[in-house]
Amino acid sequence: MNLNHSDRARVLVEALPYIQKYYRKTVVIKYGGNAMISEELRRDVINDIILLRLVGINVVVIHGGGPEINELLKKTGKESRFVNGLRYTDEETMEAVQMVLCGKVNKNLVVTLNRAGGQAVGLCGLDGGMLKAVRRREEGVDYGLVGDITEVDPKVIQDAIHDGFIPVVSTVAQGVDAETSYNVNADTAAARIAIAVGAEKLILLTDIRGLLRDRNDESTLISQVRLADVPALVGEGIISGGMIPKVACCVDAVEHGVRRTHILDGRIPHSILIEVLSHAGIGTMIW
Repeated sequence: MNLNHSDRARVLVEALPYIQKYYRKTVVIKYGGNAMISEELRRDVINDIILLRLVGINVVVIHGGGPEINELLKKTGKESRFVNGLRYTDEETMEAVQMVLCGKVNKNLVVTLNRAGGQAVGLCGLDGGMLKAVRRREEGVDYGLVGDITEVDPKVIQDAIHDGFIPVVSTVAQGVDAETSYNVNADTAAARIAIAVGAEKLILLTDIRGLLRDRNDESTLISQVRLADVPALVGEGIISGGMIPKVACCVDAVEHGVRRTHILDGRIPHSILIEVLSHAGIGTMIW
């Protein structure tokens, strides 16, 4: 698209009230899916994050790394196994999870942000006792070393923000019921961290448009959902499958003080900027 000078000026003017509104506020972004795999989309997300920080909006990035974990396990001859949508995590898998999330994926993201002109610092849930968890237990179900978060200490994140950094956080937690680390769901961790840092917004980047009335028709996108509407949407089967835990994370965040939560399609170039700094908005907002 070719924009003339007036069009470019209008775009900037449209962004101004949103920059003023979110100046010095915190936005937590859970980064994953195709936006993390595709090099072109990756550049767009990185540029969006840096731009938000440069205009005075604090950004915290929470990331997953499922494909990279699968790749490492495959190289070692170990098959990935999932139970109710969660990665079954025995001790060998936990070593791979910690190596990939806290090491390769985290540091690659930090380097990419820094090379693009940002100031990022890599953290994991073990740093400063940021994330603490107990082993997930359900009757008749064994998830291995998958944890449920019991406590979030945001000090290391807040210190990084105060010093002008973009914190990039991997979701491995310190066990409080055993001397082990736990693999925790990145969406859940993002919600709990957003609550702990008093975030204005929580954004979950996904590989779908958002919440759809008809999952096979993207034109049926539901742009806004109030908390009171969620039970009926679950009952109607509109919120189902993998969308249930994502919506649950958003509900938890809003109930505990996060003003707006968003499920965005990370396949759309610059989806973060469109949502945060424009009138249009995309995806589904839950509030």
